[in-house]
Amino acid sequence: MNIQESDILKTIYKEPFVSQRILAESSGHSLGVVNRSLKYLTGQGYISNDMRLTSKGIEEIEKNRPANAIILAAGVGMRMVPINAMTPKGLLAVKGEPLVERLIRQLHEVNVTDITIVVGFMKERFDHLIDKYGVKLVVNTDYADKNNLHSLALAAGGISNTYIVPCDVWAAHNPFSLTEMYSWYMVSDAADIRSDVRVNRKMELVSIPENSSGNAMIGIAYILAGDAQEIRDKIKEMASGAGHDDDFWEAALYSGGKMSLAAKVVQASDVSEIDTYEQLRKLDGDSDHLRSDALDTIAGVLSCTTKEIRDITVLKKGMTNRSFLFTLRDRKYIMRIPGEGTDRLINRRQEAEVYKAIKGYGFCDDPVYIDPVNGYKITEYLEGVRVCDAASEEDLCRCMEKLKEMHSRKLQVGHEFDIFGQILFYEKLWNGVPSAYRDYDKTKQNVFSLKGYVEEQPKDRCLTHIDAVPDNFLFYQTEGGEKLQLTDWEYSGMQDPHVDLAMFSIYSYFDKKQIDRLMDIYFGCEPPHMIRAKIYCYVAACGLLWSNWTEYKSTLGVEFGEYGLKQYRYAKDFYAYAREEMELDRRSKE
Repeated sequence: MNIQESDILKTIYKEPFVSQRILAESSGHSLGVVNRSLKYLTGQGYISNDMRLTSKGIEEIEKNRPANAIILAAGVGMRMVPINAMTPKGLLAVKGEPLVERLIRQLHEVNVTDITIVVGFMKERFDHLIDKYGVKLVVNTDYADKNNLHSLALAAGGISNTYIVPCDVWAAHNPFSLTEMYSWYMVSDAADIRSDVRVNRKMELVSIPENSSGNAMIGIAYILAGDAQEIRDKIKEMASGAGHDDDFWEAALYSGGKMSLAAKVVQASDVSEIDTYEQLRKLDGDSDHLRSDALDTIAGVLSCTTKEIRDITVLKKGMTNRSFLFTLRDRKYIMRIPGEGTDRLINRRQEAEVYKAIKGYGFCDDPVYIDPVNGYKITEYLEGVRVCDAASEEDLCRCMEKLKEMHSRKLQVGHEFDIFGQILFYEKLWNGVPSAYRDYDKTKQNVFSLKGYVEEQPKDRCLTHIDAVPDNFLFYQTEGGEKLQLTDWEYSGMQDPHVDLAMFSIYSYFDKKQIDRLMDIYFGCEPPHMIRAKIYCYVAACGLLWSNWTEYKSTLGVEFGEYGLKQYRYAKDFYAYAREEMELDRRSKE
């Protein structure tokens, strides 16, 4: 039975005793398709000559009837900045009703009460749904660093006559049905937006180049028992394999350049995916969840109402903060919101002191606003910005020149950045939980054995950026050409300026040869063994520092993939390199 024949059988079940013309109107198919389908259904014994369902037809309907639903609600919803830290996306209220509760209610309306919700971020906030609706909760502990393929894998064993539903969908009309006849994936009829799929003439969903013009993917799907095994196996295989951490579950549906499920096309006005703050505001401008302390701050600082703040767009989440772009009176700004646990890591009063010290030197634009208590910061947006390409010799030369210019000012502040002290501080934040690395104690002992050598070397202590990594060097266009500035000064303090070379190197994942080349660029010549050994010591110490930092952030559910692993390797490998260079330094002085 093909899709058209299934549609006609379903329509007859819902509306018996109809004419061919009414069948065409109700099913959306032409009279020719209706007549061909009726002939097939009659010939196969699904309907009688007077277009009534036979026992075989009823059996087919019952066999495919929806049995359960899986709602995916584990993600953080980073694009919902500035409100994502307060409420899980599935619990955002639209027109007075939380998204996930509306979906549950709509499922109940079609007699689907076996509902599993995969949760992760703020999972405790979903507990009341067990008592209120009898749902089951499955917890995805990897929600912070893996996409929803891994959420669905946790509940994939239950896929059989199943609705798969993202928690961030709002449907004006019930998108579910008492009867389903085939597997499908829902897209909207809007065909001129950026997407990964488009509907072809055969009503198939074919894959297209990323961000091409196609049909909007809504995310709701229905999977029949007959198709379920293959999809279950593929989901589990992909989730357990390497290279799929960032995949959406739909990746398991693609085969031969198209989705294995048929397209179910709905009107764009009927179903909305709420993926951003702006989408929520467009759907329900009076939603209580539009309230935000960050937006209230902007309104107070820039003398506007929150409704005047437009075009809110999340920027790439940083290692420490999350930021968003917004427009006010035709001018663009960036609002920084400190990330999880940042209040224990950064002294915002000291950060404000740093911005006061660098004011007027042109190292970066002065903030429009900075709160020395909560760390909120507003800056004007730079057009045409790109960050340093660490693989570009030209970029490296310009960035090292900017660093040397900053260091040469010998600016002073009243606080220091103590690398070895910070290593111990981050370790303390683990609250007695041992390191995930089995040889941590030995690695720490080795790194701390370098401290004496570092301290006895001559150095010109001054304000040092500390976080002088490629992503914080911003190249931007002006009428006079491309200029460069250094952003994100929140870790800055008094220190040996050569620490900035170590920080740049380990964030760039430079190997020993590349780090040596960076030193040559900065100093304009090959530095002596003493300086090279000292910088190797800093590489080892800073590697352990940021490894400890990532271990603390992981306790908050924030993961950074291979970053922590690579930093720990710097601690181990450059301890050995530092020892070798220290020996060469000793010999050169004999």
